[in-house]
Amino acid sequence: MKWNWKKDLSTIAGITIASVVMAVNIKSFVRTGGLYPGGATGLTILIQSIFKLYFNIELPYTLINILINSVPVYIGFRFIGRKFTIYSVITIILTGILTDLLPGLQITEDILLISIFGGIINGAAISICLLSGATTGGTDFIGIYLSDKKNVDSFNIVLAVNAVILLMAGLLFGWDKALYSLIFQYASTTVIHALYRKYQQSTLFIVTSAPNEVTEAIYRITVHGATILEGEGSYDHSERKVIYSVVSRAEASKVISEVMKIDSHAFINEIDTRRLQGNFYRRPEE
Repeated sequence: MKWNWKKDLSTIAGITIASVVMAVNIKSFVRTGGLYPGGATGLTILIQSIFKLYFNIELPYTLINILINSVPVYIGFRFIGRKFTIYSVITIILTGILTDLLPGLQITEDILLISIFGGIINGAAISICLLSGATTGGTDFIGIYLSDKKNVDSFNIVLAVNAVILLMAGLLFGWDKALYSLIFQYASTTVIHALYRKYQQSTLFIVTSAPNEVTEAIYRITVHGATILEGEGSYDHSERKVIYSVVSRAEASKVISEVMKIDSHAFINEIDTRRLQGNFYRRPEE
């Protein structure tokens, strides 16, 4: 586990901002609207609501959230990366403490606005955390583990966990809250997919006259290989080389920029990759 103080200070700043935004969002949007987000946050709030309604006991958010995250945190330490998990634990604890201490601010009483904008803010906070090199815990650990180590699409598993939380919330506290929570989750997921692209892939087809330099650039930037295909121009019937490679969507722009520096006349087609089977290298978390 190596430490780079400049990078680590940037990470700490990022997760601190994410924790503050997450806590404010929970107190000002989630609690105000009586919503139940997905993952550990939603399960924590659901447990709090059950104990308050049926036992008249107010449990602290921090305690429940840490207990729920104990198994995902173990998965993080064991299989994902120690530094990544340490920063994630800091995020979990800091978010919990701020949620317990910060006062709630009611911005609006419109539950639809709360669901949409609360979901957007939640997605932005999670994205800031992920881009900083950590996670907010819960199903994020499980999703990263399955995507990174097992090459399994974790979407259906995370969706199933969230569905159980919404089902319990609907049965206990009313289906209107559960349905509005679904809107919240959809808005949050949409923002995360737009901002965080590490586990999304792009397929690149590059027609170039400098195939060796292009493949070297792809490997240097992404640590991914490429396939050189033989081609022929349909207009002048001249020989062409077509480079085929799959890279992470977050690195695609860097690759395209570097290719254009190497060959300003290159023709590049970037395609969203929906499914990938086989070995695909992903940079491990620290």
